Amino acid sequence: MLKNEYDGLRTFLQLCEAHGEVKTIAGADWNLEIGAITESASELIKEPPALLFDEIKGYPKGHRVLSIPTASRVRMNLALGLPVDTPKMEIVRYAAKKMKAATPIPPAFVETGPVMQNVMRGDDVDLTKFPVLKSHQLDGGRYIGTGDSVINRDPETGYVNVGTYRIQMHEGNKLGIWMSPGQQGRLICERYWKQGKACPVAVTFGGDPLIFFLSYTKFPFGVSEFDRVGGMLGRPLDVIRGPVTGLPIPAHAEIAIEGEIPPPSEETHQEGPFGEWPGYYTVGTAGTNDMQPVIRVKAVYWRNNPIMLNMAPQWPGAPHHSVRFEGGILWEQLEAAGVPGIAGAYVHHPMLIVVAIKQQYAGHAKQTGMAVLACATGARNGRFVIIVDEDIDPSNMDEVVWAMTTRVDPSVDIQTVTNCWASPLDPRMPPDVSENGPHTNSRAIVYAVRPWEWRDKFPAVNRISREQMAEVVKKYSGALPFPKR
Repeated sequence: MLKNEYDGLRTFLQLCEAHGEVKTIAGADWNLEIGAITESASELIKEPPALLFDEIKGYPKGHRVLSIPTASRVRMNLALGLPVDTPKMEIVRYAAKKMKAATPIPPAFVETGPVMQNVMRGDDVDLTKFPVLKSHQLDGGRYIGTGDSVINRDPETGYVNVGTYRIQMHEGNKLGIWMSPGQQGRLICERYWKQGKACPVAVTFGGDPLIFFLSYTKFPFGVSEFDRVGGMLGRPLDVIRGPVTGLPIPAHAEIAIEGEIPPPSEETHQEGPFGEWPGYYTVGTAGTNDMQPVIRVKAVYWRNNPIMLNMAPQWPGAPHHSVRFEGGILWEQLEAAGVPGIAGAYVHHPMLIVVAIKQQYAGHAKQTGMAVLACATGARNGRFVIIVDEDIDPSNMDEVVWAMTTRVDPSVDIQTVTNCWASPLDPRMPPDVSENGPHTNSRAIVYAVRPWEWRDKFPAVNRISREQMAEVVKKYSGALPFPKR
């Protein structure tokens, strides 16, 4: 169970404010300026504060936008209910253990919640009342859905999926949604579309970090993100039953909508371009002007003085998170797949994954590398998988590069695998393939481990142990400005 329980984004922010982790900025412009401030802070400030924008140009005080909510280790720990000084790999290890050990708990339906303090329905729906951002110079419009959770239900099994997809505001009551081929939310929509039906959908645009973490994390189809949230909390997540769709909506969400996604044969709208997570405006269906499905909005619910969550993608050098949560999920999935000896896993970027193992037999490293490609977390959009020994911290790229430059013989320790599941968002994908498919790419698996056959004869390292370093830091932290690890 989380030690620091919170209900929704506001109580999480209160925890952050108590640690001096929130900076309020008044008077910024929704048109490019908030995006520029967010990216500058992320890139130039190590572990920047959460940025809470208020009095946004053209909008009343109290209609707020929150950027980079977990871009410091303190806030990431608060989000997971851990001591604020928990080291990076301990955060990932906690996530892995909690995912594995926590029994999923279904959400609990409640009569109402703060999200229902204000309601618009039917012809009154107008999302332009919220300070929706245009974050990048070449974006094709304003995007309300960056820090969102998109909720829909599989018509065949009743499984409720929660995912994060980009959503553009076309009109006050019409949105555009881009879902990559193969994503679970799109697969569910396609099952409705094949029946000639619109897919009912609910979307939140401001929620607590735990819900958002699990929304963008890849779980196997049929594994409920809301059930996982309950397991992490040790109690059910409070949800209301959407009056329009019947879908579960977190009761403490800031802003939520209900509506439907009609079949593309019935209605689409030009969508994009949009600066995506690889740091590019990719071509074809991924980034240029393109006809994509729409959401017809039938109802809007919001709290007094709502806070919209801004998670517009930035280039990878300006990260949203101090620690990427997916490494813990991957760790759990590898162990569930039967891979022994996992000592750590870290997702530096969707296209760069590092896993540390304690080698136990010949072929162990290759088994791990191939298993990463098969697990839900590592199956899509990857490029490089690096396997290292247990003495390497997979979250520390200096250590990872050291292992790659000293334990790899390129002619035998780099393996390529072709025809892997990818996305048209991949900037290296040829334009005609991005446009028409198939959306696949190749992966390189780098085995940066001591060769199994002569591992005992591999030269010893001349580095002090982690235990020695921890002792030195503890003993001399008053004399030397050691950073927190």
